Amino acid sequence: MKKEKAKRKISARLSPAKGKAARHDDFLTDQANLTHLEGMIEEKESLGNRIRRVRQERGLTIKDLSSRTGIDTAALERIESSETIPALGQLVRLGRALDMKMGYFISPGIDQLMTVVRKDARRQISRYGETKSMQYGYFYESLAPEKADRLMEPFIVTLVPTDKEEFSTHSGQEFLYVLEGEMKVQVGDRVEFLKPGDAVYYDSNQPHLVRCVGTNVTKILAVLYTGSK
Repeated sequence: MKKEKAKRKISARLSPAKGKAARHDDFLTDQANLTHLEGMIEEKESLGNRIRRVRQERGLTIKDLSSRTGIDTAALERIESSETIPALGQLVRLGRALDMKMGYFISPGIDQLMTVVRKDARRQISRYGETKSMQYGYFYESLAPEKADRLMEPFIVTLVPTDKEEFSTHSGQEFLYVLEGEMKVQVGDRVEFLKPGDAVYYDSNQPHLVRCVGTNVTKILAVLYTGSK
């Protein structure tokens, strides 16, 4: 019964209104992909499986995707096998390369006017599993995983002390607000140190670095706009 109701809701969303031309905005709203969406209602895919499936739908090889994103093939294979979780910047590049919003890979969500994520219901995502991520630099929690077709990606990011410095470059813009701790932000040659209550907004198509300062963890609210279709 629930499955039939879900199918009817999907069909209603994908069918054009009378007197209006059909619109196929992206993979989620294309009638040809209805069977994939129905399958995801019954069983959620892992992030890696979702990336692999969309890549195959696009007729791309791992090597093709590597040349489009600048991510090496070995790293892409680890991502698709769910051995590692891509960094947020890599997710942006994957979304652009596969003509998808990065939020689709985190969670496709469903078509609704408002979603709420309770504090105790946030799911923490670590890039390499908890032990290695504690050395690598950060965890992130999506604050809008169930909202479909979202234009912004809000996260709570926990930065942990690390000696590693990894610059990222991708399309869009980022807004960061420090909740606790201290962090270093570098965009191009400019370096700033931010404390609780401080905020920064920058174009993420410039090489940028965000890292924890000192020996304590830093928590930030991060909102990404990727400019993806």
